[in-house]
Amino acid sequence: MAASRPRGSGVAVATEPDDVPPPGHRPGGTCLSPEQSCFFFPIGYLLFSQLVLSYSPSSSYRPRVVDAELAELLAANGAVVIEGPKASGKTETARRKAASEVLLDVDVNAQQAATVDPSLILHGNRPRLIDEWQIRPAIWNHVRRAVDEHQEPGLFLLTGSAVPSDDVTRHTGAGRFGRLRMRPMTLSESGVSSRQISLAGLLGGDASQSADPGITVPDLIEEVVRGGWPGLRGLELPAATRAVRDYVDQIRRTDVSAVDGVRRDPERVRLVMQSIARNTATQASLTSIARDASGPDASVIDDTVGAYLDALSRLMIVEDQPAWSPHLRSTYQLRTAPTRHFVDPSLAVAALRATPETLLADLNTFGLLFESMVVRDLRVYGQAHDAQITHYRDSSGLEIDAIVSAGTGAWAALEVKLAAAPDVVDPAAANLVKFAERVDTSKRGEPAALAVIVGTGYGYVRADGVHVIPIGALAP
Repeated sequence: MAASRPRGSGVAVATEPDDVPPPGHRPGGTCLSPEQSCFFFPIGYLLFSQLVLSYSPSSSYRPRVVDAELAELLAANGAVVIEGPKASGKTETARRKAASEVLLDVDVNAQQAATVDPSLILHGNRPRLIDEWQIRPAIWNHVRRAVDEHQEPGLFLLTGSAVPSDDVTRHTGAGRFGRLRMRPMTLSESGVSSRQISLAGLLGGDASQSADPGITVPDLIEEVVRGGWPGLRGLELPAATRAVRDYVDQIRRTDVSAVDGVRRDPERVRLVMQSIARNTATQASLTSIARDASGPDASVIDDTVGAYLDALSRLMIVEDQPAWSPHLRSTYQLRTAPTRHFVDPSLAVAALRATPETLLADLNTFGLLFESMVVRDLRVYGQAHDAQITHYRDSSGLEIDAIVSAGTGAWAALEVKLAAAPDVVDPAAANLVKFAERVDTSKRGEPAALAVIVGTGYGYVRADGVHVIPIGALAP
């Protein structure tokens, strides 16, 4: 899709094959020099962006789990930074609290003003929304100074879809900035879940009980392919699929280079993203990913994979699931490798160029993508309860897909299985009971719950005390 076009003939960004910083490059900048090689955004990506921009909070806004957290942070801090991947709904969520706004990613005049004097774009009714602030990182210190001068909460909302280099925010803003992480929508936020079972109730010791939400495996496949992107909810599935594919294409061609000013080979990025997609919900090492991404025409080394993963992480496109480190009664050694995930499983589907038909024919692969979707939802639900989502693996090979550790000290262990049949749920439940016996509960406390998250069926508690919870019934 790369092409050389004259300046001013369309939307273009700089790209070159070498992994070196271009002279005078500013992270997040567009192609403004005739000496640079440029290419145009794919049609589907532009559609993706337009859908996000036209997503009206007054008519189409679906309440988000983070809404309450945002209100709390805004009441306690001079500024709140909302971070998350592009198109996850940050702008619309912030708009519901903002009294004025400036959209740096589309307002060229505002970009120029911020280059001359960043304080110029701070003027406006407050809370003042500054969207995609990282495009002009100098804004950070001007906001910090304004917060110091006014000494009151609720002055600014900053949204960002990339993490700037550390030196940009060396003045951390402690006591001035609250931080909020947003991710794509969960099944509950999308209106798919019946919301009959809550994570809060699970952590509080409530018994799980729900009717069958009526979600089928093909329904789940559609949710994974479409993803939790708010702007794509109203599209037919083929159009949504195209939009996410072009989003992934834009990431590899431009965004991974723009995030830190290091030019990266789009083809190598494609291969690495495909490898991450193939290794979704596994503890694949850098070496494994590099080996999987290498081919007869392209060799990828561990350091390259590490650099690409770092860039994708700063774009909030990948989000590894760290390992849990409990006290154990046994002598088994804990494994610390993270579990690999994209922030939304639709990105893995797009990287693999999979379709509903190919996923239905390969339920082993879809099972891993389903697990990734469950982890996405757990992260969003868990954040509402100050909970972290980790995983467990020890030297005996015992694995637990997700550990939910709340700020109160309560914790729950969850296995994820696409099928709800007894021959699948029974071994998963036995695995959970075995795991719980290994945890030194005198130091960590008894688990609030052991649960198997399944794709279909009813919610109930088994005779052994293990909960069975359909993902289509789960809520915060």
